[in-house]
Amino acid sequence: MSNSTAQVLMKKGKRGAASYIHADCASGSPQHLGPLLDVLLNPSKAIDEWETIDWCRWLLAGGRTPDEFAAVVRSYDKHDKCGLVWIPRVVAYRCRTCGISPCMSICRDCFHRGDHSTHDFNMFLSQAGGACDCGDNSVMKEDGFCSNHGNKCPRTGAAPAELMCVAEAMMPRLILRLLQHFRENSWGTQTTSDSYRIAVQECEGYVQMLMEFNNMGDLMRSAMTKALINPQMYRNLVEPPFPDTEYGRYMAESSKIYRHLPALAPRLQHNTLLDEFIFWTFKYEFPQNVVCFLLNMLPDQDYKEHLTRTFVMHYARIPLVLESAADPDTLSNRVVHMSVQLFSNEALALRCVQQLHLLHVMVLSLRLMMGRILVRNSLHDPDANLHRVIDCTRRVMKEHCYWPLVSDFNNVLSHKSVALLFLQDDALVDMWFEFLSMLQGMNVNVRETGGHIEFEPSSYYAAFSCELEAAAYPMWSVLGHLSEPAHAPLARRMVAAALAYLRDWLDAVNFTTPHMHRTEAMHASFHFPLHRYLAAFLCAGVRCLGLRAADLLPSQDLLALLAAHPLRVQVHTPTPRSTYTCTYTCVYTRTRTHAYTHTSARIRTLTHVYTYTHKLIQMYTCVLLHCICREI
Repeated sequence: MSNSTAQVLMKKGKRGAASYIHADCASGSPQHLGPLLDVLLNPSKAIDEWETIDWCRWLLAGGRTPDEFAAVVRSYDKHDKCGLVWIPRVVAYRCRTCGISPCMSICRDCFHRGDHSTHDFNMFLSQAGGACDCGDNSVMKEDGFCSNHGNKCPRTGAAPAELMCVAEAMMPRLILRLLQHFRENSWGTQTTSDSYRIAVQECEGYVQMLMEFNNMGDLMRSAMTKALINPQMYRNLVEPPFPDTEYGRYMAESSKIYRHLPALAPRLQHNTLLDEFIFWTFKYEFPQNVVCFLLNMLPDQDYKEHLTRTFVMHYARIPLVLESAADPDTLSNRVVHMSVQLFSNEALALRCVQQLHLLHVMVLSLRLMMGRILVRNSLHDPDANLHRVIDCTRRVMKEHCYWPLVSDFNNVLSHKSVALLFLQDDALVDMWFEFLSMLQGMNVNVRETGGHIEFEPSSYYAAFSCELEAAAYPMWSVLGHLSEPAHAPLARRMVAAALAYLRDWLDAVNFTTPHMHRTEAMHASFHFPLHRYLAAFLCAGVRCLGLRAADLLPSQDLLALLAAHPLRVQVHTPTPRSTYTCTYTCVYTRTRTHAYTHTSARIRTLTHVYTYTHKLIQMYTCVLLHCICREI
């Protein structure tokens, strides 16, 4: 019955069938669209079949030509936000005068249409891709909007009710067809990065069609986002009872396959098309075309809220995806391409922290990834050393698989309200220092006295860049928000936590006296983030927040133990100039295009990283001198 109805309609031709379907949908209870879509979107056919895609374009137009329909829909676009999405290696702009978030970026056209001539701006080559924030007052100030977006553009009238009736009826099925393609290609034991890549290439034309629909503006975007975030639409599509037709039987089988995927944990119950869409985005390793499609709809605020919440619910799967990826560097950029757009809105990031425990999820995800590559620390006597530290020779470190996680963490900590919540949560601070302990004393160096080492190991760069991105950046970000005496208790809490974990670390490495044996003096590490945090928050508390060093510092015996390792790096271990130069160049090249950090802050932090063993001693000295002066 369904097939015969569809065949009769298709004999009318694309324009004739589209006019008939439009009249059917305008009546409010379409009877013939479903059977026609069962035939056109039959999962047994290739998803990128040109004839099917062309039929979809004509049906959506409702009797007009696809080009005429697109022009009419665009004429009702409100132009509130730009939302243009670009891929990596595209030139964009960042205006620090107009930006509310440090991740704010705008496209070339919006920059030139706006008035930024006297502003502090820079042009950059996007490393991970991005999306234009022009018109979004949660990310940039309204004064910086271009003439085409925000309140500066003329308002359009209301669109006729029947203009979008076919689009609203078709869109759930169009999106479901793409999800069915992902389901089909995830079944079996031979699913690898290559098989995922092939599956994504096969749907390129179909995704491009959806992108074309989205580019028609607000009206079409609204039809798409309603389909994606409406729970009832999802239930109607994927839950039984299914009709006794070929398509109904396929849906029953497809639902069983999808629900029994091992990667879909029982706690991740999908309630909307968007929920399942994000699941496949993660599983298929963030394909570029799918990421761009999802980001193109961000100007719709309700959709952005749902997308961010769904992304957070799936966030703990990012380490698993990164560790198994064939090309983790490309995957990292695609993850950040998406996450940086979602976490740049302070109000939205704060809600995710409060309601979905975003910071806890991020720190736990980072600990989960690093916890798999721990080895026994070899400082002092390895047999008596119980401390476990990150192995810098592993793939996770050398290929910077952790970078998206720390990038997102730094992004959300750039918001003052989020950073203060982080400092107020004792459990979260405790989790963070547990992670820092994994970096404490990593990449131990053994002095070579019998010959010349021509090349330094690659673990040098891995260790320095990890401490820079995963420990130093968050520290400076949080410190930047401690600006008034009311924040003194937060600094005191961080000092206390650093001291507690340093005591545990000293016990674990069996270091009980500042005097070292000759063999121990031949082993040294450049990486002591717990010392760094103690010194930095001591300085901030004493210099800026009115705390007394005498109230914060531990006993002289413990201070002597704390100073021993940084002093040993300064006194006993010669600095390999070639290693530092090479490491600085590599790290600067990698981080200079990060979307979440100001250039000035990057240079300041990089400079600190490579001289920090000296700075640690200076910080201790400054705090003690300040304390003495206050007492006098």
